[in-house]
Formats: sequence, structure tokens, C-alpha cells
Amino acid sequence: MNVLAHLWNDDPWTRLGMALVVALLASLALRVVAYAILGRLARRRPVLANLLGRTSAPMEWVIPLLTLVAALRVVPDTDVLPSFALIQHVLVIALMISVTWLVLRCLRTLELVAIRRYPIDVSDNLSARRMLTQVRVLRRTAEVVVILLGASAILLTIPGVRQLGTSLLASAGLAGLALGLAAKPVLSNLVAGLQIALTQPIRLDDVVIIQGEWGRVEEITGTYVVVRIWDDRRLVVPLNWFMENPFQNWTRTSSQLIGTVFLWLDYRVPMAPLRDELMRLCKEAPEWDGRVSILQVTDANERAVQLRALVSSIDSGRNWDLRCRVREGLIAFVQDRYPQSLPRLRGELDASATEPSPEGSVAPR
Repeated sequence: MNVLAHLWNDDPWTRLGMALVVALLASLALRVVAYAILGRLARRRPVLANLLGRTSAPMEWVIPLLTLVAALRVVPDTDVLPSFALIQHVLVIALMISVTWLVLRCLRTLELVAIRRYPIDVSDNLSARRMLTQVRVLRRTAEVVVILLGASAILLTIPGVRQLGTSLLASAGLAGLALGLAAKPVLSNLVAGLQIALTQPIRLDDVVIIQGEWGRVEEITGTYVVVRIWDDRRLVVPLNWFMENPFQNWTRTSSQLIGTVFLWLDYRVPMAPLRDELMRLCKEAPEWDGRVSILQVTDANERAVQLRALVSSIDSGRNWDLRCRVREGLIAFVQDRYPQSLPRLRGELDASATEPSPEGSVAPR
């Protein structure tokens, strides 16, 4: 003990080496205790089990770096070592990077837990889509904030670029964010993402009409939204576009939808048989939800009348198929039963405008 005390008091390299050894031993003990406590808690809560499994890699770096930085802080008179300040600075930066990595892993894990808890591959998935939209947008927004804060903290430890770190840290605040909206599209999209997550004008898997294109919201990132068009094209729309432009959302409050089928037929078409045929077609169609089946005359001109059939389904995809089925069925019914009711052009021949010629042909008067 006297020899160790003598070396600790006289030799700075010995003090540094002893501090490193103690720090590594403390990190091993802390790792064992932390994993034992978390493992016991994870047996009761699956969320903690997922969190422990996905954060084990950054935790392997955070614990030893934390003990090393703490140990070097308490070592006395180490300024006499030529490279001690550089080693200490590198360890602090590595610890900041590891902590940022750990926080990002925690955010990703919470998102995965929400995805498993709220599946959207069910018929009534409105609440699940609402929750997943909030979780996904807020997670991506939080990732940007965490990375910005981590980079700012690292830059603040470097004397030469400390002013740059201060500027980045200020831009992460609400005041800097509000001032930078007009000049920075990235920050405006970030605010739009927060608005979408809170107010939810759109959600994942929503059916929307944007610039005349029908599609479903496939992905919501931190800066743009991907809409999968019906023919498998992808429409990429900036987030702030949804806050500044009107668009149609067919599944805002419910996925149920009423579709229309228009037919132009002759004035002689009987309405009662067509209404009975519409009801029969709807009852035989698996896409019909039993709510609406109406046939009405909605317009008329000098040639024909316009019939409008209203049919309902539980979602837009089934409603499209139902409309096609009803349209085909009504046209076939009219062709088969009432062909005289198909649209036609009428003309009237005035017999007084012509007279027979002596040879039996018709000649004008």
C-alpha cells in the first residue's frame, strides 16, 4: 500500500494508468449491475426487452467511456502530461457520440413497439393510422433535434469552432426555429411535420387526391410525403405543401365511402326495374356494405336523361370495384331487357315537304 501511495503521489503516468484500470473495472461492474436490473425488468415488460436488445450496442460504449471520463476528471496534477488534455477531449467527444447513438436507438425502438402494437393491416385501422403517423413523424423530428444537439455539444468542446456550435445550438431553440422559417425550407418542413403529427390532416394509408392523382399515403418523412398512385407511381410532396394547399382526404374520419355511377339513357327508360336491378346487383356484390343503394334522375337534356346510382363500401378500393360492377350490370340489363331505352338521335320527316314524281320517285316541290 505504501508503494502504491508513493507512486500515486509522485508519478503522473502511474496515476493515469491506475485511474484507467479502476475505470475499466468500474465499467465492468456497472455493466453487470445495469444488465441484471434491466434484464429482470425486461422479463415483465416486453417493451423493455426490445429496448434492451436494440440499445445493447451503444451501451457497450457509453458505460466504459462514462467511467473513463469520470476517472480522468478526478486524477490530480495530470496537466503535466503532454497528451493528457487531448486524450481527455477525445474521450468526451466519443462519449457524446455514443450518447447520441443511444438516444437514436431508443427512438427507433419506441417506433417499432408502436408499429407492433397498432397494426394497420386490419379493416378498421383509423386509430392505428392516427397513432403511427404521430409516432413516426415525431420520431423523425426528434432524431433531427437529437443529432443537432449532439453536433452542437461536440462543437462547443472545440475552442476553434465554439461559435459555430453556439449558432447551431441556438438554431435548435424555438426562437431560432421561428426566425429561420422564412429562409430555411428544411426548418419549415420540420415545423410542418410537427403540425401534421399533432393536427393530422393526413395519416399513413390515407386515400388522398392531390393534383388530380388518386393514391394512398405510403410514407411520411421529416421533409416530404410519398403518395403511392393507383398505377404504382410515387408522388413525392413536400410536407409544407399540405399545410398551404387544399387537397382531398377520403379517409379523414372514416374509410367508408359513397361512390357514383352515371348513365345516359333514353326518355322511355323505366325506373322501377332499374332500381330493382341495382338493389340485386348490390346484394350480390361482396364490395357493398349495405348502407346506400339509390338510383335517381339527376339531369335531362334534349336527347336523354341522366341517371345517378349511389352505392357505398367500407373503403375506396372496394367502392371503385363496386362502381365498375354496377355500371357493367346496369348497362347489360338495359341492353337485354330495354334496348329501346338506349340513347338515340331522333328525327322527323315532314311528308308535306315532298311529293311523288310522275315516274314514282320523290321529287322536291
